[in-house]
Amino acid sequence: MTWLYSPDRLRAMYCGGHADPAARRFARLWATVFSLGLQPRRWVTLEVAGRRSGNPTRFPLGMADWHGHWYLVPMLGERCNWVRNVRAADGHAILHRRGRHPCRLVEIPVENRGPILHRYLETVPGARPHLPISPDAPPSEFDAIAAGYPVFQVLPDTAPRH
Repeated sequence: MTWLYSPDRLRAMYCGGHADPAARRFARLWATVFSLGLQPRRWVTLEVAGRRSGNPTRFPLGMADWHGHWYLVPMLGERCNWVRNVRAADGHAILHRRGRHPCRLVEIPVENRGPILHRYLETVPGARPHLPISPDAPPSEFDAIAAGYPVFQVLPDTAPRH
């Protein structure tokens, strides 16, 4: 999608932190594709209960790999709907990629986010127009924006849900 639209158009698709109709159509398409596992492992569909409705909501996402672990980062930062839903669900979610994989998303402290944010920008090109930093920026610049961009480590969820 990044090669079809300019960075300005991609940012405009999420004006005010909310997806416009075109972005919602793309999200539905990519959520289906990522769930099927037709893309490399880093591309998944996150399913989490809506914080108000309780209904499952799905979001196509790219994961960052760092030191043998996988992480989810919201390209829109704190404004991102899935972040608020994950926090309300106490981190319980499901990743879809060739099946359903219950997981627990554990938020990483701000002081540890910089290198993961860097890896995220290196490997998830669709996020680049939305973060106020270049993938080539020095580590100190990633540390400077870390408070505005939550990072969640993806862990298996083995606890039974009630």
